[in-house]
Amino acid sequence: MFRGFYTAASGMLAQQRRTEVLTNNMANANTPGFKADQTSLRAFPEMLLKRMGQQTVPTENGLNLPYNNEVGRLTTGVYMQETLPSFMQGDMKETGLGTDLALLDLNLPVNPETGLRGTVFYNAAGNDGEPRYTRNGNFTIDAGGYLTTAGGLYILDDAGERIQLSSDRFTVSEDGVITGEAGETARLGITFSQNPESLRKEGDGLFAATEESILENAYNAQNVQFKLQQGYLERSNVDASRTMTDMMAAYRSFEANQKVLQAYDRSMEKAANEIGRIG
Repeated sequence: MFRGFYTAASGMLAQQRRTEVLTNNMANANTPGFKADQTSLRAFPEMLLKRMGQQTVPTENGLNLPYNNEVGRLTTGVYMQETLPSFMQGDMKETGLGTDLALLDLNLPVNPETGLRGTVFYNAAGNDGEPRYTRNGNFTIDAGGYLTTAGGLYILDDAGERIQLSSDRFTVSEDGVITGEAGETARLGITFSQNPESLRKEGDGLFAATEESILENAYNAQNVQFKLQQGYLERSNVDASRTMTDMMAAYRSFEANQKVLQAYDRSMEKAANEIGRIG
């Protein structure tokens, strides 16, 4: 009986967490460069139940023979194993703004271990001094003339330095070369990650490197081809209709586990209050 409580409760917790992830995806359906999170549910190990007893054989001295009958397997619940972002290319949206940039994936190598393609990112400087990586090209020019993200982080060039421009009237070539109105030039820092799933996801569309991350200069990386498009933004890769369907399925699963839990609760209440009552 109590095993049923735990199994149903684990299902409710797993579906609740899945709903939270899907809700966050839906809330960022219009965020440029946002990468939708995908959840992975996994069952706890199964238990094999057996019934043990003994049978008396009617002999002169009596003989007890033990037996072990297999009852069946019992699942012990489910949990959300991990959450990984999908780095599939989002659609391009034309904005006409010179400070908006979009990374267009052309040819990116496939990681032989995961079977997934790598990803290229813009390089930015985090508030803690450590590098950050983003696909959100919704940039702006701050009061000091530096190119920054919408969240105020400095965009870096391929040498790891801040990019300072005389105005917001600049051009960007397909290979990342920025030419300012006064003739100043810089090249956008673009990083290639062979295993982007190992990056740590942060807020505002930012990613941070981990020990498992493989990051290198995308311009020098072998077989890596991409281009930049000025006046465009990469849309979020969230599929709104599929996300809504998944949210409804998660809600129905949560509701089903809730009804099972309520049924167990009524059975326990009856066992405690009615069975064995001395009339």
